[in-house]
Amino acid sequence: MNLQPLLDALKLQEDAAQALADDLRAQIDDLQTRLQAAETHLEHLAITRKTVTGLTDRLPAGPPDLPEHPDYPRILDAFNHAAGPLRAKDVCEALGHELLPKNVEGTRAKLKRLVKLGILTEADTGNFARKQ
Repeated sequence: MNLQPLLDALKLQEDAAQALADDLRAQIDDLQTRLQAAETHLEHLAITRKTVTGLTDRLPAGPPDLPEHPDYPRILDAFNHAAGPLRAKDVCEALGHELLPKNVEGTRAKLKRLVKLGILTEADTGNFARKQ
């Protein structure tokens, strides 16, 4: 009986299995390198998050968002051009509204809202000024 063809067939299968194992080891090495890089990146992101979170109390607060109404930017513009504090009637005039009670009260409510947002201050009752 001639075993050589059987041994040659086994050798071919062995070589193929060895090549597959070598290829898989190379893929594993590449994946381990990529995994290590990803883990290092995650550590750096965690450090950055911790640093930024630690600094948030030291950063100045940005200006609060204005309510969605076209009068608010115009009101602030009136205060930017004013030499001193303004009353609700003064702001109504600056906005071009008639001096009707409903307009004055609506403007006063807007001014009070800007005080609550920390944009304006109410120096005395009814006198509003831009916060310094």
